[in-house]
Amino acid sequence: MYIVPIAWLYVSLMMAVAEATNTNGTVLGAIVTFVLYGLLPIGLILYFMGSKGRRRAIKAREAAELAKAAEAAASRQPDTSSHAATDAIAPMRKET
Repeated sequence: MYIVPIAWLYVSLMMAVAEATNTNGTVLGAIVTFVLYGLLPIGLILYFMGSKGRRRAIKAREAAELAKAAEAAASRQPDTSSHAATDAIAPMRKET
């Protein structure tokens, strides 16, 4: 899967070496060549190639959170005490 990006980085590295060793070339030109022809395009391609995997990981994480929330809701026991189900604080009444 990664053979094409590795090969392209090799080609762009060789272009940068040729730029640096040429009589009219410079090291700065070689660095710019490697970044613009090698690292930038390969970085974009790998980012786009990994979008499906990132999307799948997000959906799996959301499904795990949903399952955890459903499990927590199912584990709650109903109130089986003998006390009446009322508010803990008595409601305030208007004075007339």
